[in-house]
Amino acid sequence: MATQSNKKVALVTGANKGIGLETARQLGKRGYHVLVGARDPGRGQVAVESLKAEGFSAEVVKLEVTSDADRKAVAHHVAERYGKLDALINNAAIAIDGDARSSNVADDVLRKTFDANFFAVIALTQALLPSIRKSEAGRIVNLSSGLASLGFHSDPSWSFYDFKPLAYDASKTAINAFTVHLAHELKDTPIKVNAADPGWVKTDMGSDAAPLNVTEGAETPVTLATLGPDGPTGAFFHRGKKQPW
Repeated sequence: MATQSNKKVALVTGANKGIGLETARQLGKRGYHVLVGARDPGRGQVAVESLKAEGFSAEVVKLEVTSDADRKAVAHHVAERYGKLDALINNAAIAIDGDARSSNVADDVLRKTFDANFFAVIALTQALLPSIRKSEAGRIVNLSSGLASLGFHSDPSWSFYDFKPLAYDASKTAINAFTVHLAHELKDTPIKVNAADPGWVKTDMGSDAAPLNVTEGAETPVTLATLGPDGPTGAFFHRGKKQPW
């Protein structure tokens, strides 16, 4: 145990590319040992090698977030090898609505989306919470979206008012609810739980049309993962600005 005891340890899910990989990179720059969660260990290892080439401390962990076996294996690995987890960044998510509308979105699309974006996040966080509690100041960051905000969706002047993929949006709204509830449960501990809106980012999910690059997209989750003791908990942020629930 504790082969990296001199470093803080962070786990980033879906970290072999996009915002997840950049989050891992920025945490590496801050001296964290980063566990790169990837459902494809081969792609995860490629990401790890790129991080190591830049001088960062990283390793791949096989993690298909919807797999109970993978979640348990990762939780066991963290507990046995490091004895703690300083930051959990729940980044992995899917967006499979396509052109479906609220009136015709398929049941399996809703269920698959919630399985990956909501139920898996709760299950993984619960599995890792014993290790997070052993950190001096654990941080849990749930990747959300501006599309999760019911306040934004109710505002006709909002830039994305007409963009309403129900399965994805509702799954992220549910993640915001989990964030508020878990933060309340842990409010008398050193652990902080927050939701991060990375913005519309150039990734496989966001497309090249997005205005932000991955460095900018990772800014919010990294900031929330590295909050000091006086930082907020139970809140929803985009680049330092609180977002409406």
